[in-house]
Amino acid sequence: MARPAGRRKGCVVPSASANYRTLLRTPGAVAFFIPAAVGRLGIAMTGIGIVWLVHARTGSYAAAGLVTGGFAVADAVAGPQIGRLVDRFGQARVLPCVLGGHAGAVALLLADAVPDLVAGVLIGATLPQLSALSAARWSALLSGERAAALPTAFALEALANGVSYMAGPALVSVLGAAGRPGAGVLLAATLVVGGGLALAAQRRTMPVLTGRAERRHAGRALLRSAFLRQVALGLALGVFFGAMQVSVAAYAVGRGTPDAAALLYFASNCTNLVGGWAYGAWRHGGSPRRRQAAAAACLALTSLPLTFLDASLAIGATLALTGLAVPVLLILTSVLTESSVPRAVLTQAFSWGNSASAAGIAGAAAVAGRVVDAGGAHGGFGVAAGAAVVMTVLALGGLRGSSPDAPKPPAPAEATAPNSGATRRDSSTNRGAVVGTDAGDSAALSGSARTDGRDGG
Repeated sequence: MARPAGRRKGCVVPSASANYRTLLRTPGAVAFFIPAAVGRLGIAMTGIGIVWLVHARTGSYAAAGLVTGGFAVADAVAGPQIGRLVDRFGQARVLPCVLGGHAGAVALLLADAVPDLVAGVLIGATLPQLSALSAARWSALLSGERAAALPTAFALEALANGVSYMAGPALVSVLGAAGRPGAGVLLAATLVVGGGLALAAQRRTMPVLTGRAERRHAGRALLRSAFLRQVALGLALGVFFGAMQVSVAAYAVGRGTPDAAALLYFASNCTNLVGGWAYGAWRHGGSPRRRQAAAAACLALTSLPLTFLDASLAIGATLALTGLAVPVLLILTSVLTESSVPRAVLTQAFSWGNSASAAGIAGAAAVAGRVVDAGGAHGGFGVAAGAAVVMTVLALGGLRGSSPDAPKPPAPAEATAPNSGATRRDSSTNRGAVVGTDAGDSAALSGSARTDGRDGG
């Protein structure tokens, strides 16, 4: 495959197409990215908002945890099903219905009209997967010559998520501490519904719908090892997050300085944002599979010292180093998920990844809590390090399944930008989409044309 002139393999070079400013100048990009980012802020506020409200109502953290657990499980189970409906009927038709159900479920919780657990489950089951919908739009918008900017788009998505999960819980906690927990839940729902409806109104960048036969054929890709490996990586990354949350808090409390937990989280979150921004701003040569394996290995190596270090400064510095690797893994998991399935099931694929991560966080919090009770914070850090090792093994396993790229025609959005040259594609263009080749490894990130070969893993 021809390499653009002046570009050498393995070199780190700035790319105009990979610049955030250039990316957001893509016609239609800002119009869907901002509403999705607003909605994600609301999503980040929802879980902790439920905790504050139920605790204020019952006086029990156990009850609050039960309701939040039901919310998380329902979100993880329903998310891929909502994604499947979106792939079949389109964002404009499905999203308003889901958002209406979500608003109704939040109203039931605020009015105390049904048991809190029932309301929590309904809220989780109707929470829209805005990150998956936004990622699918980027995939449709950045096709053909613009495909080199796709990793930067996923980096921008990771940055939006990072900012949301830093600011959202803090805002809800301020309202809860001020004695207005219901206001936090209401604000979260307003952002989710408002951002979601604004996203649904942006038909210009909506991914194209495909026929039933193509969807059925494409659905087989969700059972292929290439995609399942990325889901497993998402699950392991969720375990890492969940174990870290418990372990950092346990470490700070165990040293008699519980306030230090906030500083440790802050250090990790800041380097997380810096790492994601830097990776998106610069494009590196080589295969994203190798980069994913390298990032997982770096995460494992930086996590292992947490199992024996004790000094606060050393723990903080190590957590900061782990924060640099995490966003790279998130970005590359999105890139490889996008390249491992046909676009006919892309929203569902992204939703499965999100659900796997959420399930990992929930499960790890319980497991790490028991480990910490038995062996202290270092044991919990051991769970996180173990998850990082598992990610490394999975990523290295993906290297064995790599195969050459195959040509892939661009997939347009439902309504394209002027001068984009994109047209609605016939279902026949994806006939070979489930036949496994290593699509997107070099093409998506090296600036060459996108490929339609799919990962055979």
